[in-house]
Amino acid sequence: MIGQDVEVPDASATSRLLTDLASLVGEAHVLTDPDVTASYGIDWSRRFSGPVLAVVRPADTAQVAAVVAAVVAAGVPVLPQGGNTGLVGGSVPSPEGPAVVVISTRRLTHLDPVDDLAGQVTVGAGVVLADLQRHVSAAGWEYGVDLAARDSATVGGTIATNAGGIRVCCHGMTRRQVVGIEAVLPDSSVISHLAGLPKDNTGYDLTGLMVGSEGTLGIVTGARLRLVRPAIASAVALIGVRDAADALALVRSIVPRGVRLLAGEILDAATLRLVCDVTGFPWPLADHADHVLLVETESPAPGEIALDIPLDRDAVVAVDAADRARFWAYRDRVSECLSTLGVPHRFDISVPLERIDEFVAEMRNRLVSIAEVHTVLVFGHLVDGNLHIEVLGPDADDERADALVLRCVADHGGSISAEHGVGRAKAAYLGLSRSEAEIAAMRAVKAAFDPHALFNPGVLLP
Repeated sequence: MIGQDVEVPDASATSRLLTDLASLVGEAHVLTDPDVTASYGIDWSRRFSGPVLAVVRPADTAQVAAVVAAVVAAGVPVLPQGGNTGLVGGSVPSPEGPAVVVISTRRLTHLDPVDDLAGQVTVGAGVVLADLQRHVSAAGWEYGVDLAARDSATVGGTIATNAGGIRVCCHGMTRRQVVGIEAVLPDSSVISHLAGLPKDNTGYDLTGLMVGSEGTLGIVTGARLRLVRPAIASAVALIGVRDAADALALVRSIVPRGVRLLAGEILDAATLRLVCDVTGFPWPLADHADHVLLVETESPAPGEIALDIPLDRDAVVAVDAADRARFWAYRDRVSECLSTLGVPHRFDISVPLERIDEFVAEMRNRLVSIAEVHTVLVFGHLVDGNLHIEVLGPDADDERADALVLRCVADHGGSISAEHGVGRAKAAYLGLSRSEAEIAAMRAVKAAFDPHALFNPGVLLP
């Protein structure tokens, strides 16, 4: 595995490195107390964790470059980290070691004024997504990426994973929003291309290469982002449906031609019941439903509902902002509620829309073969074909469910990673979604950027 042959520095070399790092960023920003660094070594899933030598918090790109130079010279693995909201082990060390230096981007929080003419903004990688949204909203704009972890996830982290979220159906993935990037490469050189020109055909797309690279090619320190105009108003509805096919057909029929679809989410009954039980929210519909569709559309004016929902459907429609927020809370709080069940095996996959129900049924049938599995929950971004699957029962290090679910995804023409990244969790399964030639090309790119294999070793590539 890439990076696993890294030599561990001796105590004196480690001491020198820590002293050097303190001289670069200040002693207060080099964290070594295990009680403090522990949270940097485990991700949100609680399934992945590893040893941390130190956490370094540089204040700007120049300090990031200096820190990278010192750590790489010492032969210590580098782990870039933003909000550490990942769910696939991509933002934490390998449990097998060696201990890494976490380079945290949380101090890189500059927010430039919105460029109203271009509809763009330049920000630091450590800016929290919710802060970015508030910043651009005050100027009459919207950032096209939104997700439940908005209060913790950083811009740099969403770029590293090419995050998706709830607005992909109208704005696309993070890759579509990033028009310029600044990053520190493993040799400590800085690439900075933040002009955001709509047309710029001057060579390789290094910005695009960094998006989705999961910290294996460099550390994103800043980005130029494309903005969109917000909807004048929106309508949100919760509707009972039989399955994904029923939900997709309903979306096609109830969203009038010319009306922009802003979101289309689905939750199976067990997931929604969990949210209700944990939060105390009432069941939102009049009757039981096998699945619940959450659909949001742009409205021509406040108070107008641009949804043609048949009268025989069990549905509720938001009439004001408070109702819209209340309906979205059922979806946004799923991850929080899942944490009450233990440590699940979490999957973020995509399959062709017409095969969603077939895939879910077959996956459930295959999981019956694992006696320890007692709960399977399915929810996600329906109109993108992106499902989140939670399997509870097997121990965290039991890979049987992982292999079964991901092979089932491949059998149905899907991708083993839709928006969370490959991380450590799925690196061994990359061949299910990529050919040998593609993986070889990726390895060549990795070797060119990081010849010593010190940047996020063990992540993304098997």
